[in-house]
Amino acid sequence: MISTVSKTDKSSALKTILQTGFIAGTLDILAAFLVYSVIMNVVTPLQILNGIAAGVFGKTVIGSKTVMALIGLLFHYFIAFCFTTAYFLAYPHVKFFHGNAIINGLVYGVFVWLVMNLIVLPLSNAYHAPFSWITALRGCLILMLCIGLPIALLTAGYYKNDTGGRS
Repeated sequence: MISTVSKTDKSSALKTILQTGFIAGTLDILAAFLVYSVIMNVVTPLQILNGIAAGVFGKTVIGSKTVMALIGLLFHYFIAFCFTTAYFLAYPHVKFFHGNAIINGLVYGVFVWLVMNLIVLPLSNAYHAPFSWITALRGCLILMLCIGLPIALLTAGYYKNDTGGRS
């Protein structure tokens, strides 16, 4: 069977991935700023973004702390787009994703937390705080609500819309 995907379908899929990744990435970074900078007052937004950049650069500063913060923001969105793209491309092939999008989003947020904390962060140059259940639950909850939910809801919406009967 030959798959015929129109240029419009590809364009619409790319648009959905880009919008979803941007929304999820924005919600996630804003939640980090709100929780860690405003509510807990433990770091500034600039320190959060510099911490993300440190994942690649360690303590090396390229340009200035502001430049590093912008690089950290780019890395943050890159990661959000990777998780968005992975879910979007897996959706048609993983029957579990076709169930309740809210449950799927929350589960995907836990998956994202596991990947970030068990694979990505240990392999990075970023600072690794000692494990704490409260910190882990807080971070996992942010990813469940700000990454998992929007990705699952918007992806399900894309596939359930009249886009060639892909649901």
